[in-house]
Amino acid sequence: MSFTQELRQQADGIFQAIFEHPFVRGIAEGKLTKEQLVHYIKQDYEYLNAYMRIYGIAISKCTTREEIAVFNEQISFILHSEVHPHQNFCHEAGVRYEDMQGYPLAPSAHHYIRHMLTVAHEGSLGEIMAVLLPCPWTYLEIGQKLMKEVNPDESHPFYEWITFYGNRADGATVKFCNELDAWALEATAAERSRMTEHFMLSCQLEYLFWDMAYRQEEWPVQMQAICSVNS
Repeated sequence: MSFTQELRQQADGIFQAIFEHPFVRGIAEGKLTKEQLVHYIKQDYEYLNAYMRIYGIAISKCTTREEIAVFNEQISFILHSEVHPHQNFCHEAGVRYEDMQGYPLAPSAHHYIRHMLTVAHEGSLGEIMAVLLPCPWTYLEIGQKLMKEVNPDESHPFYEWITFYGNRADGATVKFCNELDAWALEATAAERSRMTEHFMLSCQLEYLFWDMAYRQEEWPVQMQAICSVNS
C-alpha cells in the first residue's frame, strides 16, 4: 500500500462524514438556500486566493522543472477553470460573481488558510503537498459520488458543479498523490509523521469548511462592537 493509500484509509471516516454533510447533500438534492450558496462562494474565493499563494511558496522550494510544472499548472487551473463551479452557484443564488469578492474570512476558513500557510512556510515540499492534497481529493470524490448517485442532467440546479468535479479524475489529486508517494519513499519517519498529521488536519478542516457554509458561520463578536469598545 502506498503512502497516499494509507492516508486515504486513515481519513476514510472524515471523507464519509463529508459525503453525508447537509451542504453536500444539498448539492445532491439541489436544495441549498441563497444565503448558504453566497457564504460558500465568498469564503471559497478567498480560500482559493490563499491556495494559489501556497502554490507559489511550494514553487520556491522545488528543485526541478517537473515539480514546478505541477504547481504552476494548478495555479492556472484555479485562475481560469475553477471559477466555473462558482458561477454555477452564483447563477442559482441570483448574484453576480464580481460581487462575491473581498469579504472577510469566517473562523473556519481563517483557521484552514493559516494551517496551510504555516506548513508552507515551515515545512518541506512533501509536507506542503500533504497539506494541500485533501482539497482536490475530497472534491474529486464528492463529484464522482454524486455523478453515480444523482446521475444529473442539465435540469439539475448543480449539474455544472457536479460534473466539473466528478470529471477531474486526471487532475491535481492524481498528480499530488504520485508526487507525495515518491517523496515519502525518501522521507524520514519523522517527516512522514508530520505529513500524515498535516493531511489529517486538512481533511478535518475540509469538513469544517462545508459546515461553515451551511451554518453561515461568522465571528462571535461583530467587528463594529469591537471598534466601539476600543474607541
